[in-house]
Amino acid sequence: MPIRVLLADDQTLVRASFAMLVASAGDMEVVGEAGTGREAVDLARSARADLVVMDVRMPDLDGIEATRLIAADEDLAGVKVLVLTTYDTDEHIVDALRAGASGFLVKDIRPAELLDAIRTVAAGDSLLSPGPTSRLIARFLRAPDTPMSALGGPDGLSERERQVLTLVARGCNNTEIAEALGLSPLTAKTHVSRIMGKLGARDRAQLVIVAYESGLVIPGTV
Repeated sequence: MPIRVLLADDQTLVRASFAMLVASAGDMEVVGEAGTGREAVDLARSARADLVVMDVRMPDLDGIEATRLIAADEDLAGVKVLVLTTYDTDEHIVDALRAGASGFLVKDIRPAELLDAIRTVAAGDSLLSPGPTSRLIARFLRAPDTPMSALGGPDGLSERERQVLTLVARGCNNTEIAEALGLSPLTAKTHVSRIMGKLGARDRAQLVIVAYESGLVIPGTV
């Protein structure tokens, strides 16, 4: 079955460009386009979308609040949200992750990267860019006025699990974690799943929040 994609962006030209790109992929289809956050929430339900590509800054209801409404709606439990941000100016990405987004991208990515990201998030994984974007997350999560999450901390994790959590926070996928720690990809995946269960995390995005908020990963070291 093709991945059912909903595109939410207030710029018609951007939506049209993304729609053409998604339509060119044989394993996905566009099931709707929204120009506001509220339209995105409504269409996520009525169009039976699998994934929403969500812009952050939109009229009526911004992408963060729209993401929060989608994540909180039991009828939309299977809908994933992939948030788009302009790296240097849009610093609400942490709020988007806390709201329930499964990942994010900067808007200057290559077309193939967007398609790969949609596949990754639709498959149940999170997309967290390493490098400068991770440092952006770290800076905001460690800010004094940033509230701590309601998730559990890493104190109850084994040493191996703490190593895996650190690599997740640095943007590593299961294969990269396996290579770094000398594990099989299946074992790495099992560790990630067990960590999510222990911490009460919904996905890898929330694991990143735990790693930074707890101090397991220090800002500026990624």
